Amino acid sequence: MKKIKLYIAASIDGYIAGLDGSLDWLSEYPITPELNYGYDQFFESIDTVIMGGKTYRDILNMDVIYPYESKISYIITRNQINNSKENLHFITDNIIENIGDLRKKQGKDIWLVGGGELISMLLDHDLIDEMIITYVPTLLGDGIPLFPKIRKESNWKLINSQSYENGVLTVIYQRIV
Repeated sequence: MKKIKLYIAASIDGYIAGLDGSLDWLSEYPITPELNYGYDQFFESIDTVIMGGKTYRDILNMDVIYPYESKISYIITRNQINNSKENLHFITDNIIENIGDLRKKQGKDIWLVGGGELISMLLDHDLIDEMIITYVPTLLGDGIPLFPKIRKESNWKLINSQSYENGVLTVIYQRIV
C-alpha cells in the first residue's frame, strides 16, 4: 500500500503562507542543488501528488512550468475544471473514498502538497502516514495555518530531524497506528 506523505515548509509559528496566500517569506531559503533539504530524494520516492484546488491555482499563477508534470496529479476541488492533460485529474466528490483508493494502487508513495484544509481533512480520516515538515526560521504572526481546525487527535513518532546552517530544520514524523 502506498503511503501518503505530507512534505511542506512552515514558519516556526506554524503557518504555510501569509494571509493573502503569499509565499514570499520562503524566497530567502530556496531549494538549490547544494542545499535542497532532502527534496530531490523525496521527489524520487513518489509518483503521485495530491493538492487542494487553491494550491493548484496558486501554482498556476506563479508563472512557472507546472513542477509535477512527471507525476500523476490529483487536484481536490469543489469546481469542475476542464482538463486536457493526461497526468492531471480532478476529484470533486467522494474525496476520502477516492484518496483511500489511490493508496491501494501499485507504485511509489503519494505527496500531499497542501493546502491546510486538505491536510486537516486527511488527518481527521487517518490518511496521512508521514509528515516531513521543513521549518523556516521566520515568524509570520498570522496567515494560513499548517493544521487548521483538526477535529481528531493523532499521535506521531519522530523518525528523523536535520538542521541546516541557515537555521532551517526538517523533521520527519510517522503516524502511530
